[in-house]
Amino acid sequence: MPLVTQANLFVPDDFYEALIDAHRDLGPAQSHELNAKLILLLANHVGDFDVLREALDAARASVTAKAGAA
Repeated sequence: MPLVTQANLFVPDDFYEALIDAHRDLGPAQSHELNAKLILLLANHVGDFDVLREALDAARASVTAKAGAA
């Protein structure tokens, strides 16, 4: 199963709103913990290490590319 990088959410705005709501009233440490737990839950759902590695590499590359452009 290849990593899907094109838009694939049926209701992306609803998901974004739910994500923001999940962080509402949390402190920075709680927000980081929520993100970490969400990542681990979704990684478990995906289950394919090659896809997860590809996602990690893509996410890191987008962060380092943005930092290099600044």
